[in-house]
Amino acid sequence: MIADQLILGKKASSTSYKSDKKTEQPKRSIVKSISWRIIGTIDTILISWIVTGTAKVAFSIGLVELFTKMLLYFFHERAWNSINWGK
Repeated sequence: MIADQLILGKKASSTSYKSDKKTEQPKRSIVKSISWRIIGTIDTILISWIVTGTAKVAFSIGLVELFTKMLLYFFHERAWNSINWGK
């Protein structure tokens, strides 16, 4: 669907969304936050492991950053969703 929009210039049909096309539901922001944090946390753990040389420390850093950055990302997404610029 996104490829069609980009390549063919098609607009998404009105049945594609349950709510206003310009707003994103909080549930979607939560799922996006979780999926992005999984990727980010794996990256942080690997970098921490390389830098410290200790898996235990790396996983500790990854665990703390998992929760703090997920929370920050959620509020960042909600704030950006309220801005009309670029929509």
